[in-house]
Amino acid sequence: MLNVIRASWALLLGMFLLQIGNGLQGSLMGVRGALEGFTTVQLSLIGSAYFVGFLGGSTLAPKFIARVGHVRVFAALASLISAVMISYPVVTDPYVWMALRVIVGFSLSGVYVTAESWLNNSSTNETRGKSLSAYMLMQMFGLVAGQAILSAGDPSGWILFVIPSILVSLSFAPILLSATPTPAFDAARPMTLRQLYAASPFGVIGMTAMGCIFAGQFAMAPVYATEIELSLLELSGFVSSFFIGAIVLQYPIGWLSDRMDRRVLIIGASFAGAAVALIGALVGSSYTILLVLGLLNGGLAQPLYALIIAYTNDYLDPEDMAAASGGLMFVNGIGAILGPLAMGVLMSQFGPAGFWMFLAAILVMIAVYGVWRMTQRVSAYAEEDEYEAVSYASILPGAASPVAVETAQELYVEAAEELAEAAEEEAAMAENRPENAS
Repeated sequence: MLNVIRASWALLLGMFLLQIGNGLQGSLMGVRGALEGFTTVQLSLIGSAYFVGFLGGSTLAPKFIARVGHVRVFAALASLISAVMISYPVVTDPYVWMALRVIVGFSLSGVYVTAESWLNNSSTNETRGKSLSAYMLMQMFGLVAGQAILSAGDPSGWILFVIPSILVSLSFAPILLSATPTPAFDAARPMTLRQLYAASPFGVIGMTAMGCIFAGQFAMAPVYATEIELSLLELSGFVSSFFIGAIVLQYPIGWLSDRMDRRVLIIGASFAGAAVALIGALVGSSYTILLVLGLLNGGLAQPLYALIIAYTNDYLDPEDMAAASGGLMFVNGIGAILGPLAMGVLMSQFGPAGFWMFLAAILVMIAVYGVWRMTQRVSAYAEEDEYEAVSYASILPGAASPVAVETAQELYVEAAEELAEAAEEEAAMAENRPENAS
């Protein structure tokens, strides 16, 4: 891991600073919007606008990179992000903020595509998995650090809008000044949604639901915390708890996924996460209880993102895995757009408890649909007598573009090919054993 950090420190540091600014700005929108008198539905529209831009950026950024190159795209999008982040207090109108959030989402998605291309280019086959894990961790640590800054400032003033703009500007310096050469960009041609759904219905539905869950947590947790009148320090701790839980439980869930039927694990984690959310809807008033609920709900829900990708790969041929990443990211993006909107409507009808009710409903939907799919299709673990799952790759929602997902898919392809080669060698050795000789 030290060698990975040494080779990619500039990129990792830059993305850490960028995510501090992004995390701070994301929570600040909910707090300042409430102070300005925005309704819950308006705040949910602002939250969804970010993911509209993110989905658009994931689609268009590769075309821009192919036309003018990584460095120009990187610098242009950096300027846009920094300028927009300092513009919010100039015009405190919810619909202007929606437009600005679309620009930020679009630009950040393009930055992720560029940065992850650099990361992939600087990694070897032996270090790619560790590089991806380090990148995901720096992203999540940055989001958590952003919440700590929020608790130390005044959301009614300008300074908390200036800080993320400065951090974003600084984040690009180590990346653009590093000696790492710009990579060639070559995205896999995506599968059609029809093909992807035919290969794994549960994978497509699950990834759409995961978009709803992460976007709801990211965009609406600050709104929920404001509505129940948490202090800024408490709000920061509550929002951070979702990301900390995801970091802590990501690896235990990944370890389990390589040793049991992934569909069963997805169903079990979804039911458990739903139960946590239901408790939040009923008794989520004590700050200590809220921290525990956030840790557990984030820890059980967010790792499902990578788990569902791994499950989908169980039903794909290795040559189709990279192509599936585009479709998975697209349906996840659609869910991310719809999630804050639906949560905002629930919260406007049922009050703050609607936040937890939405999370519980989506997780129950994943679990119930998974149970139904078990009656429609035999598990990959039962289709072959000696089925071996391809190892789970660490990747978290909201902190990656299609390039990172495609990189994870490359790891799956390599692992699948290694398993196939090992099976062929074992079969050849079995044929050559003395008892099998004629």
